[in-house]
This record gives sequence, structure tokens and C-alpha cells, in this order.
Amino acid sequence: MEEYKTQEEQHIFDNYGPLLTRATSGQRLANYFIDLVTFYIFMYFFSYVIVEVNMDLAIIMYGGEDVWLARLIYLLFYGMYMGLIETIFKGRSLGKLITGTVAVYTDGSRISGQTALLRGLCRAVPFNAFSALGEFCNPWHDRWSKTCVVNFRDLNRN
Repeated sequence: MEEYKTQEEQHIFDNYGPLLTRATSGQRLANYFIDLVTFYIFMYFFSYVIVEVNMDLAIIMYGGEDVWLARLIYLLFYGMYMGLIETIFKGRSLGKLITGTVAVYTDGSRISGQTALLRGLCRAVPFNAFSALGEFCNPWHDRWSKTCVVNFRDLNRN
């Protein structure tokens, strides 16, 4: 029976993939704000640890003269925080949990911990948030890690 299949039939089955709905720009914006607020709450409590461990780093981050260095440190912490959260929760953060979305590879499979960490570190690139602006939301951390954010219910349906 296999020998009678046409080339078109084989092509249809070879390219079959789950039907996933990409997250809207509004969902992505909500994810960003929710995750940013949770990051600042985390940093509030983490600042006590920083003060106890290294007072010089605390002075740089919270009251130093070099504002740009403090901003870069915060960007790096934000990237590591988001990468760690998405690694632990398999592509989800608190923002994605609330909006019902999840980060997956572009083929629809779940992301690995290494990819989640890569996504987080890509967020530490200055102006990454501005790359999400536009009609089609595809920020740098998605493009560089070959991932996208989709609706979670679609992922579970397939």
C-alpha cells in the first residue's frame, strides 16, 4: 500500500504539526509587566542577601555614582532570574501562568532548560523590550533562541 502514495500525500503528512495559536501582543505585554513586578519583589528580598554578602556590590546597585553600571547589573540579574524561572517551570513564568501562555520551540515542542536560560540571558541585552514592539510581536529573545510564546491550552490539546 505504501508504494501507491503520491508525492503530495507524503508531503502533507511529513509537514504535519500541532496547531498552535501565538500569544497576542497584549498577552506578551502583560507577561512582561507581571514578570517585571515579580522580579522587583524578588530583588527587594534578595537585596538583603546582597548586603550581607558583599557591601561593595550593594553600594554599586543601590546608591553608587555609576548609574549605568547599576542598570547593567539589574539587566543581568533580570536575565538570570527569567532564565531560571522558565527553566524550573518548563517555559512558564508567573506572567505566562496568569495569561495562559507558554514558551515553546517554533515546531511546538517544549523548551529545554538550556534554551530557557538562553532566552533569559537574551533578555539582558539592552533594548530587548523594544524589539517586541510592532504588529507582530517577535522579540529578540524569541528569534535568537528559535522559540515563540503560544497559548497553553492549544499545547495541551494536541
